Amino acid sequence: MLAKAVEKVPDGPMAFEPKWDGFRCIVFRSGADLMLGSRNERPLTRYFPELIQPLLDNLPERCVVDSELIVASGDALDFDGLQQRIHPAESRVNMLAEKTPAVVMVFDLLALGDESLLDTPFGERRERLEAIATDFTPPIRLTPSTLDREIAEAWFDRFEGAGLDGLIAKPLDKPYAPNKRTQFKRKHVRTADCVVAGFRIHKSGDGVGSLLLGLHDENDQLHHLGVAASFAAKKRVELLEDLMPYRMDDITQHPWAGWLEAEAHAAAEGGKMPGAPNRWTGATGRDHSWIPVRPERVVEVKYVQVTNRRFRGTTRMVRWRPDREADSCRFDQLVEPVPIALGDVFEPAELRG
Repeated sequence: MLAKAVEKVPDGPMAFEPKWDGFRCIVFRSGADLMLGSRNERPLTRYFPELIQPLLDNLPERCVVDSELIVASGDALDFDGLQQRIHPAESRVNMLAEKTPAVVMVFDLLALGDESLLDTPFGERRERLEAIATDFTPPIRLTPSTLDREIAEAWFDRFEGAGLDGLIAKPLDKPYAPNKRTQFKRKHVRTADCVVAGFRIHKSGDGVGSLLLGLHDENDQLHHLGVAASFAAKKRVELLEDLMPYRMDDITQHPWAGWLEAEAHAAAEGGKMPGAPNRWTGATGRDHSWIPVRPERVVEVKYVQVTNRRFRGTTRMVRWRPDREADSCRFDQLVEPVPIALGDVFEPAELRG
């Protein structure tokens, strides 16, 4: 089941939950058999061996639950750490299971025993989930939920400090509708002026598929922090016309010249070179190469969240900023939420007895 992005949650009886920044995970249990699957039906079980016994200890003998897998670093979510958990080598999987163990945030109950609950209204599903979650122990947790919109607004503002990126609103009277957006998500959206340092050609071959974005640090070094993408066909062609005059044939003069090899960049700061494949897409054969441009153009983009000086997810282009100088685009323009302990999200003060 999916959620539709909204700026304002519609009226009506809703349950509000924190929007976790992790991997969506459906957990199937039948006796001693356990399977974890991603939203796109990718198998996850082998990557999280530390969760198998806790799930068997906490879940009913036969059930299906919807959840989010998260990893914490200190008092905040660590999505980068979570991504590292997807690794082909069993030895590394086992090492990371000890070094960066995951937590399961359960938020829906889809089946119990012989009974499918897909057609059951969410309000009743939540009640039944709470009944089986009474004895949950970490790392298996029940996600907080409130019917109070004022409390939800407070969560929206406060929980960002622990790395969460918004709220999920669930109509109490709706069934579980796979692949349909009948729930709602409200996310933090902000803008930033970034330097365009390169681009990728769209997979169709027509125009720009994505812009590679950079910001300067306090030492005037330009860092890659994400991409802007999802352009209409006409816009892709316009962007290519805009950027071709800035194309650099000699990449040695580019600020990211040292990133020609993905391995070199990954070794530098544990990051990833622009264009380097991630562990989900590396085997798909997609072309991740990029074309460098003189880092002179400035673009305003919408973004949701910044983690470790990188945009989380794809940003959206708002407009060109011809009035901005590239060297004025710095990290200090990004909003940094007030930090809070992740434990305050697991058990919000408003819900404590």
